[in-house]
Amino acid sequence: QLQLVESGGGLVQSGGSLRLSCTASQFSLAHYAIGWFRQAPGKEREGVSCINGNGEDTIYANSVRGRFTIFRDIAKNVVYLQMNSLNPEDTAVYYCAATWRPIATLSPLGYDHWGQGTQVTVSS
Repeated sequence: QLQLVESGGGLVQSGGSLRLSCTASQFSLAHYAIGWFRQAPGKEREGVSCINGNGEDTIYANSVRGRFTIFRDIAKNVVYLQMNSLNPEDTAVYYCAATWRPIATLSPLGYDHWGQGTQVTVSS
């Protein structure tokens, strides 16, 4: 069973930055497509960014394009989400998810394994 663990969340002021990490125990993330999602209170879970199993192709939601960057370090078995220019609308619980399918998607339906999430709070 692939277990994903997110870390790096916290409280930051508007305009600040955070880097989220997604790690896996006992499995290499090298062959998985990984997605980052977020869910704010009272809202549906939405796709933020994803990276294909080849580690080269990425997709970003319009709301974060130009501010967030997804990348991975296979040697450390970590997928990161670098978040810059944060604003209060980015406040949510952030989740990473993994799938064996080679092509990543921003749809939550495309993923088989989920982490427990990490809280990101941006103050104005």
